[in-house]
Amino acid sequence: MHKKKLTYKNSGVDTSNTNKLIKYISNLSNKTKIKGSSIPGFKNIGGFGSLFDINPYNFKSPILVSATDGVGTKLEIANKLKKFDTIGIDLVAMCVNDLIVQGAKPLFFLDYIAISKVNKNKYKNILKGIYKGCKISNCYLSGGETAEMPGIYHQDKFDLAGFSVGIVDKEKILDGKKIKNDNLLLAIPSSGLHSNGFSLVRYILKLKKFNNKKLLKKLLIPTKIYVNEILKLHEKGLLNGCCNITGGGIIENLPRVLPKSKAVEIDLDKIKTLKIFKFLKNHNISDVEMLKTFNCGVGFCLIINKNNLNKIKNVFPQKFKPYVIGKIISFKSKKVTLNGKIKF
Repeated sequence: MHKKKLTYKNSGVDTSNTNKLIKYISNLSNKTKIKGSSIPGFKNIGGFGSLFDINPYNFKSPILVSATDGVGTKLEIANKLKKFDTIGIDLVAMCVNDLIVQGAKPLFFLDYIAISKVNKNKYKNILKGIYKGCKISNCYLSGGETAEMPGIYHQDKFDLAGFSVGIVDKEKILDGKKIKNDNLLLAIPSSGLHSNGFSLVRYILKLKKFNNKKLLKKLLIPTKIYVNEILKLHEKGLLNGCCNITGGGIIENLPRVLPKSKAVEIDLDKIKTLKIFKFLKNHNISDVEMLKTFNCGVGFCLIINKNNLNKIKNVFPQKFKPYVIGKIISFKSKKVTLNGKIKF
């Protein structure tokens, strides 16, 4: 009796699925090309490593800055709605919004998609979002990896991770040294929840048995990418410091960018929250927990000299105009002092 020869495909992994999509990925990558992304005689997509030439940027002392992140359990909301075209924007945003905190221009981005089985339409939509995020941030989609992992990821489950590299001149690194007493703390509005706190959000949805599509779509609004505005301000020398408000919220993220001798005083009354945070707050979550888990309407913070306020406001569209929520003070016992009460 002849035994059937076993193949990788028998185990649930069909490499031809992803191989057929190489051309699609390559076309998206080509549309994101920027200065330095083309190396004569070499193709990044399909190669083993991606090449990028930093010489065209003519920095006196170029410093590379790297960041990596994922989207977290926001993926489960995408699965619930079967809507995958914006989740890739979140993936790019979570990386490039970290790079600009140091004043770095994002250069290139790579993605990692782990999935039980490649579904062509779902896969293409995820990649479309990644492509959109790269276009918005003027960042080159230089490659990535797709792993079919049956047994680890069941049915429609998947995970996304991203990695990005940026560049900044050594003399222009935003390192907190310019932050002084009485500098203003500005809040730039978020587009929604961004990609943090979704395990708590999903716990609330499960407890209250919410399955409202309108609500779920609001939860899925992609993370605002702040790259263009922040780099424009940095180029003009208008920033003393900035901070991406991600996991840990304002309370835990701001101390990460402050010098040892400085602290921040925040007037919670001035924070403009969004309706989605009011919805969450109404489900028995304390103010402190809200501030530690969610951005509460503040997606990014700037630390600036008072006399630069109007110049900075003019760089942003109306929906994302920064506004004052606090000031820098000398450090005594707390890195963050909260005054007033946040209004939900």
